[in-house]
Amino acid sequence: MDVAALLERVRARRDYAGQIEHVEVLSERPGKFAEPATPLPEPLMRLLAARGIEQLYSHQVAALEAARARRDLVVVTGTASGKTFCYNLPILESALAGTNSRALYLYPTKALAQDQLKGLLELTAGDAELAAAIRPGVYDGDTPTAQRRRIRHEANLVLSNPDMLHASVLPYHPKWADFFTDLRYIVIDEVHTYRGILGAHVSAVLRRLLRVCRHYGSEPTFLATSATIANPGELVSRLIGREVDVIDDDGSPRGRKYFALWNPAPLGVDALARRSANDDAVMWLEEAVEAEGQALAFTRTRQSAELIHRYLRDALDAKRSKHADKVRAYRGGYLPNERREIEQDLFAGRLRAVAATNALELGIDIGSLDVALLVNYPGTIASCWQQAGRSGRRHDESLAVLLAGNDPVDQYLLRRPEYFFAQSPEHAVVDPDNPYVLARHLKAAAFELPLEDDDLATFGPLSAPIIDALCREQQLAEVRGAYYHPGGQNPTIGVSLRHMSDNTFSIVLVEGGRGKTERGSFGSPSQVPKSVTAHSVLANVDSISAPELVYPEAVYLHNGETYLVRELDLNGKIAYVERRETDYYTQAVLESSVVVTAARATSDAVPRAALVYGDVDVSWQTVAFKKIKFATRENIGLGPVDIPAQQLQTTALWLTPDDSVRADLKAAGLRASEGIVGLRNLAVVALPFVAMCDSRDLGGVVNSHNTGKPTMILYDRYPGGLGYSEKGFARIDQLLEICREMVSSCPCEAGCPSCVGLPNHRPAIHSDLDLTRGHPMPDKAATQMMLELLCARSGVAAATAGV
Repeated sequence: MDVAALLERVRARRDYAGQIEHVEVLSERPGKFAEPATPLPEPLMRLLAARGIEQLYSHQVAALEAARARRDLVVVTGTASGKTFCYNLPILESALAGTNSRALYLYPTKALAQDQLKGLLELTAGDAELAAAIRPGVYDGDTPTAQRRRIRHEANLVLSNPDMLHASVLPYHPKWADFFTDLRYIVIDEVHTYRGILGAHVSAVLRRLLRVCRHYGSEPTFLATSATIANPGELVSRLIGREVDVIDDDGSPRGRKYFALWNPAPLGVDALARRSANDDAVMWLEEAVEAEGQALAFTRTRQSAELIHRYLRDALDAKRSKHADKVRAYRGGYLPNERREIEQDLFAGRLRAVAATNALELGIDIGSLDVALLVNYPGTIASCWQQAGRSGRRHDESLAVLLAGNDPVDQYLLRRPEYFFAQSPEHAVVDPDNPYVLARHLKAAAFELPLEDDDLATFGPLSAPIIDALCREQQLAEVRGAYYHPGGQNPTIGVSLRHMSDNTFSIVLVEGGRGKTERGSFGSPSQVPKSVTAHSVLANVDSISAPELVYPEAVYLHNGETYLVRELDLNGKIAYVERRETDYYTQAVLESSVVVTAARATSDAVPRAALVYGDVDVSWQTVAFKKIKFATRENIGLGPVDIPAQQLQTTALWLTPDDSVRADLKAAGLRASEGIVGLRNLAVVALPFVAMCDSRDLGGVVNSHNTGKPTMILYDRYPGGLGYSEKGFARIDQLLEICREMVSSCPCEAGCPSCVGLPNHRPAIHSDLDLTRGHPMPDKAATQMMLELLCARSGVAAATAGV
């Protein structure tokens, strides 16, 4: 589409008031091509020709040659650059050679595996030789039992996910003996998602996989792909324990791309209030659709995706637009068939606009769109470019727009466009030697095959002492120099690779009588009145999110329609809803707390603060809900919610500056409360460098009710803890020094996202962000002075001087 014309169309609107604060133009780039050293087999040449591909991009050839040479690799190129061919070409070539070679494709989600299966079937359609050589199958939790045996024995391309590999394949590897014997390639797609806790688990699973492969005499090659991150080679090397080739010279052509920064207009005389980014996203989608473009809006929450979809549909209906029925929402919780339908309609052009969460950020093939909207800053530079890359065909112009929210970080980025466009993508951090994770997987490995001395190098230097500890606890048994699992239940049961709950609630649509109790919800399912008929499963929601989305009397938004929650059955994991047209939606009101339960250790490493490591209970609970009128966002009512709190028992460190620190700050005209919130924000970013985790694996709060004084608490976001806060406690000098260096070296004047960061505030994770006012960033001067006082000791000074 003509992007310049669309920008002018927006500027010509009556309500335009200079909201476009910056437009960065990324110049078009011609393609770079290459020829393989040995031509591809004739069936693959036909396959490429049928898709109009006359030459391969240079990065595709580089990946092909590395794979032929059996070198592990990771491809890091832009969206729609043909990364799929980087691993499919060598795998298909190997299959056509008649060597009985097999490949295992690992995707982070079931949806991606299904999408890639569709792509593989389309590749082989119409070519008898390819169809005879390629036998793909998806093996995941949704695969019917009757198909599983055939896939194990007949498929030569198995598409799955790390969770399935961990729990249902490796523990039963004898059933897969033929597959592992012939396994030649392992694909790890979207490898940048395997960071932090998930990455530590996946690294251990991949080491278990390699060990099983060696048992059957195979040594497969890894073919990985990644979005743009700062350290793709390091990440993949740490995941698989081997060096990899990094292929990052993108040879694909790119049309001219416009990247606009949009700041919603101020509201009235309140200089701190701005129009909703959601409302402006609706305007942009409407303009793009009316200009015959195809657009995708990324939102931060599920509720925002539903609201944008509803408002857009209403706006197009009001104009009697022919496109009013060609818009949808897309988010987690939709049933698989519904998601597939939306993806196919988007790819085929039947949909003109979709409002989505980051569920569409990963590489599901939806074609290349004209416009990508980022509704509020996604949180990382890497996610920004991943989402922005969804727009743009190979040679056509495209547009990405970041619509700032009324949040200090968003506003900072719009004031500093040079910072936004020059900032490097973030590092992905993973710790394959996490002892808590290794202990779980070493038991699993011993269940699969006895552990021997040669296996210790596979699992790293900590494996020997961990095995000794497991033997002392009688969780492993040593017999003639080998270590065996003592029997009983498969040890992978109950070990989730992800820190969010795997349990899901079904949202069931019911029809019929009212049958309400005085609180407006049903009793137990057995007491549901006979006049009410369970009609169908409408959607799913994970157990962490259920209390924020489907509490009794909540209005649940689905595909732009409103449903009233009649009951939340916590035992049966079912939310019963009825279709009810309302002129309002609901917003959860949360209460959360961190309560110290036991101190394990104290330290005098910080002379002017008390430092403790121990156990904490983290709880969060929906205690009430607000009724918010559509469009105007008026608060038209408040209701109570009586459901249990969710609990996380974990470990934490807590640091309490002493009275002298607070007095020194007060004497300097600064607030200690600002300084400690800034310290908390810095520590959440700095601790991953010390503990080798991801900032998403950590939680941090500032409160006074545990110690009677303002205290920073950093905790592991995993049941029982994973040692991250413990490592921060042991290396507090290094942690504080990194924080001090981060804030002192930042060139900003009063504070920014790169130093003191976000306010100490957490809205509901699926809420409408427009209903949470932007809280001010902590004061940089107070944070900097607090860190100087906490680091002012001879040991830190000497260490700093030597740096």
